[in-house]
Amino acid sequence: MFSYRHAFHAGNHADVLKHAVFVHILDYFNRKDSAYWVIDTHAGAGLYDLRSDWATKNGEFTDGLDRLLGAGNMPPMIERYLEEVHHFNPDGVANFYPGSPWLALRALRGQDRLRLFEMHPSEADVLRQNLGSQGKSALRQTTIYEADGFTGLKSQLPPAPRRGIVIIDPSYEDKQDYRKTLLAVNEGLKRFATGCFAVWYPLVQRREAHELARSLERLQTPWVHASLTVRKPSGDGFGLHGSGMFVLNPPWTLHDELAKTLPWLSEKLKLDDRAGFTLKQHGA
Repeated sequence: MFSYRHAFHAGNHADVLKHAVFVHILDYFNRKDSAYWVIDTHAGAGLYDLRSDWATKNGEFTDGLDRLLGAGNMPPMIERYLEEVHHFNPDGVANFYPGSPWLALRALRGQDRLRLFEMHPSEADVLRQNLGSQGKSALRQTTIYEADGFTGLKSQLPPAPRRGIVIIDPSYEDKQDYRKTLLAVNEGLKRFATGCFAVWYPLVQRREAHELARSLERLQTPWVHASLTVRKPSGDGFGLHGSGMFVLNPPWTLHDELAKTLPWLSEKLKLDDRAGFTLKQHGA
């Protein structure tokens, strides 16, 4: 749906959970010298100006990223996440927020590659412009496809080095995205059974959101499933009251790090007494 622009939501509580997990996965993959690919099915613009009209319209980062800045006794996973955010804000003021593509670019070594899908024409244009400012190395390592990431993913699997991370985080404005996400995971595992698939999904009052999580939990591939709720669902049924991250073939370190992180994060980001978290794993 071409109405969606992630800049409206950059740095919110859902981004905090998603990107803290993503940074941990990238760090884990970098423990080995062998090459890997990162494939992002819904890349967005890559980098977001939190001073822009879009970002300040709802100011969602004030209840996400801003609540973590300057906090004490934070768990290591959040410290690492904030290190990456601070890299893009060397003056010490968090004006720019890195999306998944920029976090991946920061992590990649010379032998690694980044494949980005973005079908929104305006977002794809901004993504290309942003990438152009990152220098020759980023341009050499990255390929941008102005195409549907759900269908385009098939052409990228398995990646040439047989190591890879796939991040799937559509907007879910179109309820068909839930079905397409599950299909992409199932088909992706057939092509790349050992790949790490990181799926973000919203906690909203929609049957499809709950069904997606239940369907993913029925998969026999090892997984870790974390969710974070920041408030009670709204009375009118609209709005995001939390989000979840489902990681298939996760780093063996992920569950224990989330066990230390989620209680702290829930306390920092809670908006009412209905805030909380869940953490499950299977075969990991």
